[in-house]
Amino acid sequence: MSELRFGLDGRVVVITGGAGLLGREHAAAIAQAGGRAVLVDVDEARVRDAAAELDGDAVTADITDEAGVAAMARAVLDRHGRVDALINNAARNPSPGDGIAADTRLERLPRSVWDGDLAVGLTGAFLCSRAFGTEMARRGGGAIVNIASDLALVGPDQRLYREDGVPEDEQPVKPVTYSVVKSGLIGLTRYLATYWADRGVRVNAISPGGVAAGQPEAFTERLHTRIPLGRMARRDEYREAIVFLCSDASSYMTGQNLVIDGGRTAW
Repeated sequence: MSELRFGLDGRVVVITGGAGLLGREHAAAIAQAGGRAVLVDVDEARVRDAAAELDGDAVTADITDEAGVAAMARAVLDRHGRVDALINNAARNPSPGDGIAADTRLERLPRSVWDGDLAVGLTGAFLCSRAFGTEMARRGGGAIVNIASDLALVGPDQRLYREDGVPEDEQPVKPVTYSVVKSGLIGLTRYLATYWADRGVRVNAISPGGVAAGQPEAFTERLHTRIPLGRMARRDEYREAIVFLCSDASSYMTGQNLVIDGGRTAW
């Protein structure tokens, strides 16, 4: 009987948005599996702190800047000599009680917000995939994991974000950019998976559900009624999925979207 192939010993994994909530969890998963996590973030202080906690490497870069991504990729390759996996995790995601305001409504969403959200979530993923995927293809293999969302599969239920006493045309909503970015990542996944299939580069996505992180009680109570498992995810509940997709355990899987949402999209 062959052994399970979940190990990442000696493998170098780049994680964008590495200083964020899930970025740190992805990095912890890589480290636990024996890999070397390289955390990339625009916030230098936060990414250095996150990397220090996990004995990983920190790289400061703006992934929306083409020249900056190229320089970051060269720096990572100069330091480690290889990259075995890339996790496109960076995104701008306003949370309830923390930035979902009336100007996120479609009618008034500033063009600058649209451009900025797509620049981080989609353009950044494209630039990083091009830089590191090309290198993986040259070396004969690797893995790319795109962090999508259950909201890439269903439209946001804007009733979750309602606030009492607020006029209808000022009610906060999940912005259109979030759905567009996360849906686009699934399209990018399928494209890259078929583009580099003959070069050994596997590309998959994860669509996680919401992660409990101190959101307002009214929001979480509403959301829990829409999830068959009756709760949001714990922040560490995606670790095994990350290891699976970065390791040889998923060697015959590419172009797929792994949905881990507590059953929300099954209803």
